[in-house]
Amino acid sequence: MPSQRSDPAGTSRRRNLTVAATVLGVAVLVLFVGIFAFQGGKSQQAAQAGQDTAQSGAVLDMSRRIADDPAALGAVDAPVVMVEYADYRCPFCGLFARDVLPPLVEKYVDRGRLRIEWRDLPVFGEQSMEAAVAGRAAGEQGRFWEFNKAVFAVAPERGHAELDRERLMDIAKEAGVPDLKKFEQDLDSPDLREAVGKDVREAASLGASGTPTFLVNETPFVGGQPLEAFEKAIDEALAEASR
Repeated sequence: MPSQRSDPAGTSRRRNLTVAATVLGVAVLVLFVGIFAFQGGKSQQAAQAGQDTAQSGAVLDMSRRIADDPAALGAVDAPVVMVEYADYRCPFCGLFARDVLPPLVEKYVDRGRLRIEWRDLPVFGEQSMEAAVAGRAAGEQGRFWEFNKAVFAVAPERGHAELDRERLMDIAKEAGVPDLKKFEQDLDSPDLREAVGKDVREAASLGASGTPTFLVNETPFVGGQPLEAFEKAIDEALAEASR
């Protein structure tokens, strides 16, 4: 029977193979761990990027919801807000004020479903700017909407109303502004003029350059629109708000 002899060379080769396999296994494990860590990092980055994108999505909600805003009608927490950018010398703004606004107030504002916020956008010259400041001056004495109604009640359906300072004083009197001397002083108020400028800059940020322009929550309307168009947009916004 042949004697069994040790094979130092074979033993060494097996030991080397075992070590190599172990090293390879560790290397593969490290590689997979690295891959998963890298993929996990990319997933976290992608998720964060998606979240950032969602958070940075632009919306057209320009409502202010200021409780004591004299240029707003309706409950401050109404589910729908309609913002109107308008000019007192704009004939289509006059048509809206006379024909569309009253039924909207009756149907939606008085029932707490709609808030309307006025924004000045004087685009027809210096008289438009003067009239915008005059509206603010009337609002300082709690007569903004009375002044607004008085201006548009006699506005022409075509062309632009003449609204010089003398006419603005007459309208303020018709609107029941109690202190006409203060009203006249406020026509030169830099603060009221700056308030108008703030509205103009807001409109410019939206790309709105014509009147009237409206936002019903986030739905824009440009130009004269029939009552039915506003009712449809408001009803859709109410349905969306109730979901």
